[in-house]
Amino acid sequence: MNKVRSALIFISLFLLGWFNSFSAPIQVSARLDSVNLLMGNLMTLHLEVVQNEGTKGQFKIFSNIDPSRGFVPVCGDSVELRTDYTVDTSSLGSGKIQLNYSVPVQAFDSGTYTLPQFVYISGNDSAASNHLTFNVVPVNVTAEDEISPFAPVAEPDGKKFYDWVPDWIIDFWWVFIIIVLAICLLLWAMNKYKKGGLPQILSKPVISPWDEALSALSNLKERKLWEQGMEKEYFTELTDILRVYLFKRFGINAMEMTTRQIMDIIYASDFKDKKDYVRQILNVADFVKFAKVRPLPADSISAYDNAVKFVKETIPQESDNAKDKNNSEVAEEKINSEEGGKER
Repeated sequence: MNKVRSALIFISLFLLGWFNSFSAPIQVSARLDSVNLLMGNLMTLHLEVVQNEGTKGQFKIFSNIDPSRGFVPVCGDSVELRTDYTVDTSSLGSGKIQLNYSVPVQAFDSGTYTLPQFVYISGNDSAASNHLTFNVVPVNVTAEDEISPFAPVAEPDGKKFYDWVPDWIIDFWWVFIIIVLAICLLLWAMNKYKKGGLPQILSKPVISPWDEALSALSNLKERKLWEQGMEKEYFTELTDILRVYLFKRFGINAMEMTTRQIMDIIYASDFKDKKDYVRQILNVADFVKFAKVRPLPADSISAYDNAVKFVKETIPQESDNAKDKNNSEVAEEKINSEEGGKER
């Protein structure tokens, strides 16, 4: 009777467990390939889920993960669960299915670790796996061991066309844009120059010698030097304006010539009818600067008026530019030859 009673109790417990296993909505179990793992190597964590057919669920630890990292840290970041796991599904009958998760496990710190319970959630139901403990065995390295070379750089999956572009081009793209714009601007400027010169905005406006001289004379008059007793300064600046105008207008190097040399060139030029203007200015200026003579107010006014008349009356026509230059060169050569004869 005791044996029969024991057998009935055992059968009842077995049937009760079998019934509960199929009546429970979710069951989760976990196991490892081995209890020992060499540091840096991989082993597989097997997670088995039994649930009702037609329901969907997920392990909480793998939800809301960052795909770019490629792993989920556990055990204080000492153990990594790879996110490239695989899932197989098999039918158990009676409306039940089994999901088999194969999760790669890797660790880089030696020691003994206990994995947490893995919670599986399906709708309003959840279940947790059992705890797993394993050892991470360190790699024994000695000074005599050969150092392995670095592994080559792996090519990324799904490589796009821009992945072939060097990083320095991507980092300094703005430099290439500036260089391209500069080349385009240079080509545009060369094309404009060939067609008739660069636009006026790229060059400073050229002031004609007569406009420059008249502007300088007007500024000299406004300063009223001779009225303040500064006759020497007045005539020095007046003759400088005249000499600069002779150089820029006729090509006569008047800044390096004496009064006599200037007058000799003017006598031999086509504008010799304007010689009286220049002679009066230079003669009075020589008396003031070298003989320290104080001119009369009329002389100062007349010198200024003669300078203005000389500039205005020698403003060239468009066809006279080349002619005036040739005349000045001929006159200078004549004066130079005469002075050379006198020295000999």
